[in-house]
Amino acid sequence: MNVEELVRDTFREQAADGASAPPGFADRVLAVRRRRRARTIAGAAVATAAAVAMAVAVPFLDTGGDDVRPATRLNRSDIIGHTDQSPPRDMIAAGDIALTAFSRVQRVKQPDKDEIITRTYSLLDQRTGKYREVARWSFVDVSPGGRTAAVLERQLPAQRVGLLNLITGKVDRWIPVPQGVAGLDFSPDGTKLVATTYAKDPDRLYWSRRIEIHGDHGSTFEPQPTPSRTGFSVIDLAAGTAEWHKAPYWKDSARQSLNSRADFLFNHRGTLLYEHTYEKPYRVYRDLLGDKVAAPKAERELVGADAGASPDGKLLVDPSGVVEVASGKRVPKVPDMGLLAWADNKRLVAWQIDQNTKELPRRLVLITLGTDRIVPLSDYGTQDPYAVGHWNPMFSAR
Repeated sequence: MNVEELVRDTFREQAADGASAPPGFADRVLAVRRRRRARTIAGAAVATAAAVAMAVAVPFLDTGGDDVRPATRLNRSDIIGHTDQSPPRDMIAAGDIALTAFSRVQRVKQPDKDEIITRTYSLLDQRTGKYREVARWSFVDVSPGGRTAAVLERQLPAQRVGLLNLITGKVDRWIPVPQGVAGLDFSPDGTKLVATTYAKDPDRLYWSRRIEIHGDHGSTFEPQPTPSRTGFSVIDLAAGTAEWHKAPYWKDSARQSLNSRADFLFNHRGTLLYEHTYEKPYRVYRDLLGDKVAAPKAERELVGADAGASPDGKLLVDPSGVVEVASGKRVPKVPDMGLLAWADNKRLVAWQIDQNTKELPRRLVLITLGTDRIVPLSDYGTQDPYAVGHWNPMFSAR
């Protein structure tokens, strides 16, 4: 695979995961891939992981109708993993978080030669502790606590946001967003949603915008997305109201073809919104009224990191590891993995790559900072974003 193909395929993985490409991503793709291939997991860590017996936890099920005790809130001190499952069928959880949903994607060809990146979600059923595939929704975000999912219907941009009860499986309420929404993100406290609005489906690839791709095996034409973000609505969930603010996509034709999805996300404290960009400062922040503001001091180093800040705010994940906010010192013994989410202030869920095969399959693991301990949470699955065994995890506080 040549350099052009590698960078292009990695951006496709980002689009398939349903997020904007991380900041500085193009510059780091090759270095990260080389590092993953060059390093191997230390023998002691592998031995530790192999020695850990993962028990299949069966959540306590209440028979009292809708007053069921949510599966995600059980046994918060326990590690619940299923090392024989990928994608998982039964609940995965560790510390303060649970895998409350995951998605799989495919590129669906349209009659006019367009293609649509289509997601299918599996949501954690709170009654059974099992993941249930739901084909109705095009976009999903799960609230802290895992009891509610914000959902969009298949046709994007959607004209309303649904609040899906993950205990009853029914939509409790619809909130209109007439500007047309295609992206959602809960605030850390679960009281608000930011709904990013678009004029067109950001997941549609248009044949009319096709470009010629040159690779080792010749040239091909591929449809491309078109940026159309118009702004965002901050939804107050208690009041059921949505206030829209204009915020069109930044203009850069050289980069627009890479990814048209430019969703707004809440920052660590839930006081600001940010979007990823391809150039410095890599994150652009706005207040909840849409005005651009400076990045908070504690978040200036969050360059493309998935996990972000620890629950107590003392540690930050950046592309090269974990750093102490107060001192700026790096935390030792952090494995070279994709750090996804904080289980608590000392442990993180991460992707572990199997370096021994050409396909480099990955599995979920739990790591403890400052130690060599690696606890598997799932079986290995493919990294190919459009393969049957690929899945994208979504975590929520429990």
